[in-house]
Amino acid sequence: MIPCFSNRMERILERYERYSYAEMQLTSTHNESQGSWTLEHAKLKARIEILQKTQRHLMGEDLDSLSLKELQNLEQQLDMALKHIRLKKNQVMTESISQLQKKAKELLDQNNLLSKQIKEMEKEIGEHDLEHQSHDMMASCQLGICDAYHGGQVGGADGEVEQNPRQVQGQGQASTSGMPAWMIQHMNK
Repeated sequence: MIPCFSNRMERILERYERYSYAEMQLTSTHNESQGSWTLEHAKLKARIEILQKTQRHLMGEDLDSLSLKELQNLEQQLDMALKHIRLKKNQVMTESISQLQKKAKELLDQNNLLSKQIKEMEKEIGEHDLEHQSHDMMASCQLGICDAYHGGQVGGADGEVEQNPRQVQGQGQASTSGMPAWMIQHMNK
């Protein structure tokens, strides 16, 4: 029985050593990890402070602590930044002007097209009106009142213009202006 007991004891000791070693490793790793995080935190904190200080310098604040060389370096940085800003601004303005010119050309083309369409419509309407007027004139002449379209004058046989007999007859009733008789009578009173 003793050999069995000793085997058991050996196994128990082995397990204890294994667990102790694993626990030591874990603790060691945890401590190293925590140490590296602390170191990383300190580095990042210092970096943030440097960036904030640089930002204040670029804004023209806290310049008293800078030497002449540092001030000249800061001035060069600002000059370079201004050059980049101006280049970008000019690029944006040029692109904007180009887009506006393109839009103006499109609007001008559209305006010309609409003007052309309006002229064509006016021409069609004018032809239609002229056709309608000539049709009305022919119908009036057939009814015997075409002299109203000629200003109340009728051409004689020898080409002389003579007074329309109807107007001479009803001079008190109508005039060459084409006003109705009742209006003329009202004006004569």
